[in-house]
Amino acid sequence: MTSLNFDDQDGKMLYLFCLSSVSLLTEKSLEKYESGDFEARGYKWKLVFYPNGNKNRNVKEHISLYLVMLGSNASQISSEVCAIFRFFLLDQNNGNYFVFQEQKERRFHRMKPDWGFDHFLSHKVFSEASNGFLIDDTCVFGVDVFVSKESSTGKGECLSMVKDPIMYKNIWRIDNLSKLDGESYDSKVFTAGDQKWKIQLYPKGKGNGVGTHLALYIALAEPKSLPPSCKIYAEFTLRLLDQVHARHQFGKANHWFSTSNSEWGWWRFITLGFFNQASMGFVLKDTCFVEAEVTVHGITSAL
Repeated sequence: MTSLNFDDQDGKMLYLFCLSSVSLLTEKSLEKYESGDFEARGYKWKLVFYPNGNKNRNVKEHISLYLVMLGSNASQISSEVCAIFRFFLLDQNNGNYFVFQEQKERRFHRMKPDWGFDHFLSHKVFSEASNGFLIDDTCVFGVDVFVSKESSTGKGECLSMVKDPIMYKNIWRIDNLSKLDGESYDSKVFTAGDQKWKIQLYPKGKGNGVGTHLALYIALAEPKSLPPSCKIYAEFTLRLLDQVHARHQFGKANHWFSTSNSEWGWWRFITLGFFNQASMGFVLKDTCFVEAEVTVHGITSAL
């Protein structure tokens, strides 16, 4: 397989590739062949050729052919690139190119980096000797690309919801409760939904609950390490375990966590009087247990 390309330095590119021993592609059931990269107005492209049709789109008895935009520009949905292109096949009998004109200007971006034809050409037409497309088991494909315009750089985001999310559980044992004189304490870091978390305990309360309530929060352990504009949608339950009667005190919520909003919980989770009452079973031998259940349902990232 060989290729030729000619760039007219004006946003246009002609790219050719020659395939020899085409029958072997079919016999070996090669799913697809991807050309080398080429450029048009600073953007990288490639051709993707399916000799037996694109099975993902239920194509049979046809060749499928697509133009694909590559590189960092293609990963930016806000950097939309508009292009007009033509596919063609060499008629080796007459030395002319048979052009498949793409009439419309197409927009290439992250959500749609490729355009082309599922049913580019039937095997019957392609292999008919009189058409000249396949001679001596060799053919020549090509594409003519003209980048017509580019959008200005903007901002965007992408929300990815988690299919079949998994609930992760972590239990934090807190000893020597009567000796805790700090404002807040953190559990060991644990992982849920590929994110690092921690439980936060305010033994003397927080905000409007200072002096009257115990406060409990769930928080991202390393919020500053998140990519720009990243947000994590999580469902969580914080549970203060009753070690005697199993009548646990709990709170449940959903929240979007981010660098600027990295924690969520209750500053009046339970009154200190109720919590410290021996008959309630929350504190036993100066020890309590806090359980966290975290399920990550979605992540928003910048584009």
